Amino acid sequence: MKTHFSFKHLLFIGGAVLYSMQISAVKNPVDYVSTLVGTQSKFELSTGNTYPATALPWGMNFWTPQTGKMGDGWAYTYNADKIRGFKQTHQPSPWMNDYGQFSIMPITGGLVFDQDQRASWFSHKAEIAKPYYYKVYLADYDVVAEVTPTERAAMFRFTFPQTDSANVVVDAFDRGSHISVDPSGRRITGYTTRNSGGVPDNFKNYFVVEFDRPLDYFYTVCDSVMSTATTATGDHTGAIAGFKTRKGETINARVASSFISPEQAMLNLGELGNDNFDTLVAKGRDRWNEQLGRIVVEDGKERDMRTFYSSLYRCLLFPRKFYEIDATGAPVHYSPHTGQLASGYMYTDTGFWDTFRALFPPVSYTHL
Repeated sequence: MKTHFSFKHLLFIGGAVLYSMQISAVKNPVDYVSTLVGTQSKFELSTGNTYPATALPWGMNFWTPQTGKMGDGWAYTYNADKIRGFKQTHQPSPWMNDYGQFSIMPITGGLVFDQDQRASWFSHKAEIAKPYYYKVYLADYDVVAEVTPTERAAMFRFTFPQTDSANVVVDAFDRGSHISVDPSGRRITGYTTRNSGGVPDNFKNYFVVEFDRPLDYFYTVCDSVMSTATTATGDHTGAIAGFKTRKGETINARVASSFISPEQAMLNLGELGNDNFDTLVAKGRDRWNEQLGRIVVEDGKERDMRTFYSSLYRCLLFPRKFYEIDATGAPVHYSPHTGQLASGYMYTDTGFWDTFRALFPPVSYTHL
């Protein structure tokens, strides 16, 4: 159901998700969304303290370009000019910081793992930031990086120049991590324990990165030491998958993670199905249009439409789904209370700072 409102009425009901059976006058409300709104912030001055989350509504995993250092709550700031990687994030706010994070970064040239050395200059003129799709040109490497998500998985598409050293860095972050390379399976797996406190001792986010072509070479990294070993466990681990590419050749990486087990991470990878990158982009766009289209703004100015739908996009990110679907099709989740596997649904990460005035009233209004 969809309900039509003038903009002055929306000022009263806020960002409520309303229903009606009328046809939307806004065919593609997602086109009004800018995920960059609120990113021109810093610790000393907030203009929103947001990051450009590429995700599905209420998805378990978000992805964001990472301009800040590892562990920095301000993972992406608009005034930055270098990207260190593309991070899987679960961060509710910079004050709460992140948990279960790892990153992926395409580079060319020498074998570089360090986050400062691998960072590439980028321009907002060569950046597209949508809820369902992110694209940027990494100028230092002449690489175009794209990502599109499902709820627990994502697909990356990297377009490389002609080079014998097209590398994809997988960074499992510090404070305890593990990495493993399976060349025959074209796969990198591992786990990260990086968190910001308040988790059980056995907390891990297991991940899998699967490439669409064989690796020409690979390296693992353990606490700054690079080797040809297939596994590494330490404070800070990672891996580099290497390829030889022609100009304009693309390498796709299918990525998923799980808070339950490596096996569940592989199951979550199945969300991508046999879809190619462009099909996943189209499906993500449809999902966002479906949810955003539940409120129809008929007579707002374009500036107001952009403000409204960009704000509604933020409302639909949390609470995130913290449950996963097991091999039998049943919902299960890792319990942050006991550290054990539990059956059923779980949602998390709604920050309660001012939600009593900014989110709950409009939601309550729709139920009057």
